[in-house]
Amino acid sequence: MSQINCCAPARDGQVDPPFLEEERGHHEGVLCEIPGGNSLMGTDTPIIKLDGEAPLRKTKIKPFKMGQTPVKNSEFAKFISQTGYVTEAEVFGWSFVFHSQVPKAVQTIQGSQGAQWWRRLDSATWDWPTGSEGPKCDPEHPAVHLSWNDAKAYCKWAGGRLPTEAEWEHAARGGLGDVTYPWGNTDPDDSTHLPCNIWQGRFPDFNTARDGYAFISPALSFAPNGYGLYGMSGNIWDWSADPFRVKSLSKEAKTQANAMRGYRVIKGGSYLCHASYCSRYRIAARTGNSPDSSTGHTGFRIVFT
Repeated sequence: MSQINCCAPARDGQVDPPFLEEERGHHEGVLCEIPGGNSLMGTDTPIIKLDGEAPLRKTKIKPFKMGQTPVKNSEFAKFISQTGYVTEAEVFGWSFVFHSQVPKAVQTIQGSQGAQWWRRLDSATWDWPTGSEGPKCDPEHPAVHLSWNDAKAYCKWAGGRLPTEAEWEHAARGGLGDVTYPWGNTDPDDSTHLPCNIWQGRFPDFNTARDGYAFISPALSFAPNGYGLYGMSGNIWDWSADPFRVKSLSKEAKTQANAMRGYRVIKGGSYLCHASYCSRYRIAARTGNSPDSSTGHTGFRIVFT
């Protein structure tokens, strides 16, 4: 295992992606109309500069449709049932799970280098998110433990695709323009302003769960943004179609980007984000992970041109 950042531990394995037979399915989730036009991407006030958040730039977006929520377990289950697809977590036999979600019956497990709150857990998959000793997945939760390759396979089956990073940011802004979050510019806190599912308390040991959720929440939780999209900030990371690159000219940023060569951009943050160590639940925030990696807080959204 390798570790690039604390948000999304990377597997960087050597197993070939699962083969998917040519079979077309149908995504049953609600789709939101995202208008095209001039849009914005990035920010001129970056917080995590090594991630390449800056600069703020203009971009043109064509109209598209995006899933109202990330793909849910109930939707992903239909894909598995119709195709017999085997996810990469199942091929490898393990995935990354947050330390306090590991079932007590599991004794010795390996931590992720540089972020021991991530644990390698055998048998953790999309349908058993905390392994075979834990409960089965909730049908209304976003599907997680899915690699970029898994997400691409689902989108191909459904006749859609993953969003580009520019499309994702355009959709997340919900028509508000240059804002920090899908709801505007007011920062979430640990007590009174709780617009999304992120960490409250002292990470990684104590979560007050003031927002109602200690871990992942149902896909239809909290208020939608201006385009009707749920969960564009917090809850789970979304894979995007784009490779992870940075525009920064700094030596440190280039070094990090080189170490993440071949990675794909993930957006939106997760239920484990907190301002004290990771504020990547902002619209312009970004990081990357290897296409074969899977974690208990990473899934995807589907878009249709």
